[in-house]
Amino acid sequence: MPNSQPPSAALVPVVVEQTARGERSYDIYSRLLKDRVIFMTGIVEDYMANLVVAQLLYLESENPDKDIHLYINSPGGSVTAGLSIYDTMQFIQPDVSTMCIGQAASMGAMLLAGGAKGKRLALPHSRMMIHQPSGGAQGQASDIEIQANEIIKLRKKLNELLSENTGQSEKRISQDTERDNFMSAAEAVEYGLVDKVIQRRVDNKMGEGLEDG
Repeated sequence: MPNSQPPSAALVPVVVEQTARGERSYDIYSRLLKDRVIFMTGIVEDYMANLVVAQLLYLESENPDKDIHLYINSPGGSVTAGLSIYDTMQFIQPDVSTMCIGQAASMGAMLLAGGAKGKRLALPHSRMMIHQPSGGAQGQASDIEIQANEIIKLRKKLNELLSENTGQSEKRISQDTERDNFMSAAEAVEYGLVDKVIQRRVDNKMGEGLEDG
């Protein structure tokens, strides 16, 4: 079976820090986690979702009063896996600031919009896309009917969440997600998926001192 991951997926940079006890090395993501930065990249699936949830819970235990910064670059994926991240974002005490880098499509867009109000950000050339959930079913007619009903329920729930997070009516959300609906960063602000387009950082703290584009 061919490997579905690109060759670069296994190449994780290591950074070395000088401490009083000597040198200490981290993979780049662990180092960023110290600054309360989580990267959510690639397809949303159960394993990835579990890692993101675990990091959210860990950072809450470290400091329940300090913001967490979730950087999103994802084409979307599993609805249930995505909702496990979404629910954890709402469950924990710290605000979760979301930022789109690259793209936030499907469940990626849902998670982007689910960040703390006023703290949902996008880089200038990032792209967002919303649409209705999709799925396939096979087997007996009764089984197919059950699966179809479940997708309809999921679509209604996702529309409710998008409506709550964007300020758009459920009717408009339903219409706008009939087909793939792509948005620029500026259009996503207008729609309510994010609050600001960010051009650059103006100090050295991760997730802080951000300047509007």
